Amino acid sequence: MTAEVLSRAKEDDIRFVSFQFTDIFGTIKSVTLPVVQLEGALEEGIFFDGSSVQGFARIFESDMVLVPDPATYRMLPWSVPERRRARIICDVHTTDGSPLASSPRTVLKRILERAEAKGFTYNVGPELEFFLFKRNGNVPFQPVPHDIGGYFDFSPRDEAQQVRSEIIIALEALGIHVEMAHHEVAEGQHEIDFRYADALSTADNAITLKYTVRAIAATYGIYASFMPKPIFGINGSGMHTHQSMSDASGKNIFYAADDPYHLSKLAYHFLAGQIAHARALSAIGAPTVNSYKRLTPGYEAPVYVCWAHRNRSAMIRVPATRPGKEAATRIELRCPDPSSNPYLLFASILAAGLDGIERELEAPDPVNEDIYHLKEAELAARSIGTLPGTLAEALDALEADNVILEALGESLAETFIRAKRAEWDEYRIRVTPWELERYLETA
Repeated sequence: MTAEVLSRAKEDDIRFVSFQFTDIFGTIKSVTLPVVQLEGALEEGIFFDGSSVQGFARIFESDMVLVPDPATYRMLPWSVPERRRARIICDVHTTDGSPLASSPRTVLKRILERAEAKGFTYNVGPELEFFLFKRNGNVPFQPVPHDIGGYFDFSPRDEAQQVRSEIIIALEALGIHVEMAHHEVAEGQHEIDFRYADALSTADNAITLKYTVRAIAATYGIYASFMPKPIFGINGSGMHTHQSMSDASGKNIFYAADDPYHLSKLAYHFLAGQIAHARALSAIGAPTVNSYKRLTPGYEAPVYVCWAHRNRSAMIRVPATRPGKEAATRIELRCPDPSSNPYLLFASILAAGLDGIERELEAPDPVNEDIYHLKEAELAARSIGTLPGTLAEALDALEADNVILEALGESLAETFIRAKRAEWDEYRIRVTPWELERYLETA
């Protein structure tokens, strides 16, 4: 495929190529080379110091190799012609040629191989929400919404609509098929959904969408934030994750005609696995201190570990299957947020689902009423648990869950937990404006 990439780069008049990968937290890392070095990079890889990347290697194991995935070559449409740039997503290998076990893309590939060995293709379609904020002069860290629109609002002269349109055009140029884009509930909040695909392609697309949104926002003098809860008192941003399985022929094996919810036994086992591991999954899908300020009752974010048909207060929702649309049968996991690393998220929730399939776990009964209105006694009687209330609780659950730890791998899990414990401790001892306002003159 090297010749094809070289031909496309010449046709696109590329001057520079960015070779991208993520650290364990989903932060994009990049090495840029002049296009004249593209052929060598494709054939031999690119050596770099892995000890400087969070979670990759210790100082005495620092040499790593970026192995470009030629299928991910894309021209970056916002780069100016005289400095036209392309990107290629890379896998990370050790110098002996083996995939680095603690690389997030490798972690996902490893779990996907388990599913493929069973004859399954795991398909994912995330809904990424984000905020667009104005630059606020010399006042740092005070988010000012870019617009005053609400859910599905539209105005042809609205600047936010123009920004979304430019984002869609850029995403389409990058080979991402956008299915829907709209204003979300909160002021300045937006959502872009792209077509589902196999989990690896979708994870690549998710990280591409995030930096595309940021790049286009910057051209308008504003900035984009995927922070789960940037403003108190309004809805936060989620990354609802739709999932399905297909067999070798492409048939959706989550579908069953004779079930009230059109779910197959395999789909129920898969769903039950994610319910069984929900608290541990929170550490990966809601990985920041701020994530748990989104996961509170009253803002359409799930808190209770259960599933339902149309009920959006449940952690897992089963969208209705329309006649003739059996291929769209899926389950929607609603607790993840866009601060998560999509490679690790998809790997973890797939591992949980596979555990449910392998152990033939039985799904609990659906909860089709508003769970927020159930009393504690009713929740207990129906064995409806809750997601963790803090990052610390989520990390405790992760440390106790061998299935998710094994999916992540010992090295990555240890580094992730250690770093997130440090994040929690730093937050825990910080004096906040809320504390000063409440206690400074009254304590």
